[in-house]
Amino acid sequence: MQAIQIDNIFSKTKGDRWIWLIVVLLSMISLLAVYSSIGTLAYKRGVGAESILMKHLAMVVGGIALMYISHKLDYRYYAGISKVLMILTIPLLMYTLVFGSHVNDASRWIAIPGTGLSFQTSDLAKLALITYLARTLSRKQENIKDVKQSFIPIMGSVCVVFILIALANLSTALMLFGVSILLLIMGRISIKQIAVTCLAGLVLLTGVVMFGPRRKTYASRIHSYMHPEKVSKDKNFQSDHAKIAIATGGLFGKGPGKSTEKNILPESYSDEIYAIIVEEYGLAGGFALVGLYLFLLYRCIRIVTKAPKAFGALLAAGLSFSLTIQAFANMAIATGMGPVTGVPLPLVSMGGTSILFTSVAFGIILSVSRDNDEGNKVVVGEIREV
Repeated sequence: MQAIQIDNIFSKTKGDRWIWLIVVLLSMISLLAVYSSIGTLAYKRGVGAESILMKHLAMVVGGIALMYISHKLDYRYYAGISKVLMILTIPLLMYTLVFGSHVNDASRWIAIPGTGLSFQTSDLAKLALITYLARTLSRKQENIKDVKQSFIPIMGSVCVVFILIALANLSTALMLFGVSILLLIMGRISIKQIAVTCLAGLVLLTGVVMFGPRRKTYASRIHSYMHPEKVSKDKNFQSDHAKIAIATGGLFGKGPGKSTEKNILPESYSDEIYAIIVEEYGLAGGFALVGLYLFLLYRCIRIVTKAPKAFGALLAAGLSFSLTIQAFANMAIATGMGPVTGVPLPLVSMGGTSILFTSVAFGIILSVSRDNDEGNKVVVGEIREV
């Protein structure tokens, strides 16, 4: 009976049903964790926690709707869309650096006119660069070793997007650069050319860290992480209270809504939401969330290996690597395994429009999966007819 009900729920969706289930579970976890951790934020804004939760719920529902729409579109159309996205992305990143909203000394957001919403242009840049690389690498396989026709356009796009994001958001830029290198390896770019790209990235990284507008912030965070005993408690406040939340959670946690650190820990509903989840649901809840993301990666790898076309495989690989690397980076930072930085937990953190971009990425992965399934059905049908 239960299997029939699940079948009815997913009857209008295509693609990997396990990924759909993971998305639903992550969305439910998000609603519980966000509702638990927004009390202080609601007080500061002078509104009820329920009103903030309803806005978050609207984003979650809107994200699932976008996922459904994007998974219905044949993934091959994203090859053409990638060119438009790249044309839009670079000017938008430049505009953000100059005219974007400044939060914590970083200019990452631009307002969407008439909506009262803002979004990080780096979220759009991730989609644009990954789809563009997948398209370019798949179309240039015949002359992939050619420096002028293949390597320079590919390296140029990676380095330009990297530097424009890194000036305001180094952590996101580094993760996107890592995903790009993985795609270059999968796309059969030579080791020598990959080494050149890495060297170019290292030069740009050095320039950003030493001369960029946020150089003092980067130096302070790295120093605080490497030498916590030499800095004031104020500088380690966020990481210290994240560790306290995790340490006091125990094996099964304090229970839903019973976190004490949620009213103390900055960004408890966003960047540090994993610490609150562990505090309330314990190590069992924390490991269950890790397991969900690992299972998501496993299902995505299956989609990549089954994809008959290079573009589909590269597209699904790039987007899935981007999502899971971001998830594990967020959890690593919350547990003290890296310096504090603004990396939300995909589909769990309260992130506004970032949920929408993440949902589109999931939808594109599901579009590749849907194509795989339909291709298999055609093959099976042909065999039966024979």
